[in-house]
Amino acid sequence: MYGDQETVRRILTRLGDTWAVVGLSRNTSRPAHGVAEVLQRFGKRIVPVHPKAETVHGERGYASLAEIPFPVDVVDVFVNSGLAGRVADEAVAAGAKAVWFQLGVVDEAAFARTRAAGLEMVMDRCPAIEIPRLG
Repeated sequence: MYGDQETVRRILTRLGDTWAVVGLSRNTSRPAHGVAEVLQRFGKRIVPVHPKAETVHGERGYASLAEIPFPVDVVDVFVNSGLAGRVADEAVAAGAKAVWFQLGVVDEAAFARTRAAGLEMVMDRCPAIEIPRLG
């Protein structure tokens, strides 16, 4: 497992409340849509990041992490594993505190690079599953 329970807890409770959700669009059938809704319900501000830059759940979207004009605490990644490493590198460049790769998103080299850059990281887990477990 990539990210122990203490890392999960730290990201969800202490690293900040602004979450860029990469891959989030208006498509309600995609997992990112439901997970973003759960994050909002638990007090997180979500920032949709998608090439279409759509407004989702009342939040303005951006085409890339670099276009977001304010600090982002956590970058939640809903792209396939082949693209995820580039997103992790962009999160480091954007000054994020943590990167979260969703269930099924695995890139061990990106995990190592991101941790070496000083960011917290969780991989192959879902915050919508983990938040309720915190109590």
